[in-house]
Amino acid sequence: MELNTIQPAAGAKHAKRRVGRGIGSGLGKTAGRGHKGQKSRSGGYHKVGFEGGQMPLQRRLPKRGFKSAQLQFNAEVTLGDLNKLEASEVDLLTLKQAGLVSQLAKRVKVIKTGEITRAVVLKNVGATAGAKQAIEAAGGSLAA
Repeated sequence: MELNTIQPAAGAKHAKRRVGRGIGSGLGKTAGRGHKGQKSRSGGYHKVGFEGGQMPLQRRLPKRGFKSAQLQFNAEVTLGDLNKLEASEVDLLTLKQAGLVSQLAKRVKVIKTGEITRAVVLKNVGATAGAKQAIEAAGGSLAA
């Protein structure tokens, strides 16, 4: 192979279709636009979702639900996760360093999933009623 013999693959290149250049080209007169109507005219098109004046689908359907942007700052930790954690005092920074909550988290709550067998002191970490009972039963406590 030489540099002067390199060619594009067969069918990779094709001539641009020139419309409106006479009968012989096969694309004269209406130039592939058909007869009359909005799409046949220059500048004649419509916005996405336009249905000719009929109420568009996205406006016919009911609005539903809402997802708060604040949810990304909330996090959950299970009792099982706390049990695996080495620290006896647990706060937000400890949980972030252990990778149990995201770096964005501002509020953390312990939920009652799994079991806890050792005493853990929670500082500035919330807990559900069931989780609080389980932590206190294991000899731990919640400090605000």
